[in-house]
Amino acid sequence: MIEIYTKGHCPFCKQVKETLNNLALTFKEYEITNDERLTAEMEQRSQRKTVPQVFINDNHIGGGVDFHEALDNGQLDELIALQRIQ
Repeated sequence: MIEIYTKGHCPFCKQVKETLNNLALTFKEYEITNDERLTAEMEQRSQRKTVPQVFINDNHIGGGVDFHEALDNGQLDELIALQRIQ
């Protein structure tokens, strides 16, 4: 499962979601703008305070830049392949 923590005003969040949609990958979005519980959950899971934060099969990929770098250099291929199988 692909999970992404986002905020409505975040351009990096929009880029990651657009990329996932272009790859025809489904994802669960956690919109944390006004949700202290989800914000705390994201910070605990990722050890980061910025959005987006992307997880694939419970593996923390990172933020928007991390996600696109991993996609560009092929590091996400295996995780995305597993996501498509599930």
